[in-house]
Amino acid sequence: MTFLWTLIVGGIIGWLAGLITKRDVPGGIIGNIIAGFIGAWLGSWIFGDFGPEVGGFALVPAIIGSIILVLIVSFAMRRMRGNQKQA
Repeated sequence: MTFLWTLIVGGIIGWLAGLITKRDVPGGIIGNIIAGFIGAWLGSWIFGDFGPEVGGFALVPAIIGSIILVLIVSFAMRRMRGNQKQA
């Protein structure tokens, strides 16, 4: 049950990052979960663990890290699409 709760919280964190940045996370629900997990790791690595914790995620750094990740991924996807149109 803990694993399921962690997946749900990770998905919500990724979804929130997409809403805040107004950019879609590629991959739908699975993409949101992955963005939540990687973003939580990135945020904890950069900012440390602080704030409320839910499902094993410190929410504040997890959301900030996920926002950073979504912005980087959307920038990279836009660049890749731009390069394909030129070819």
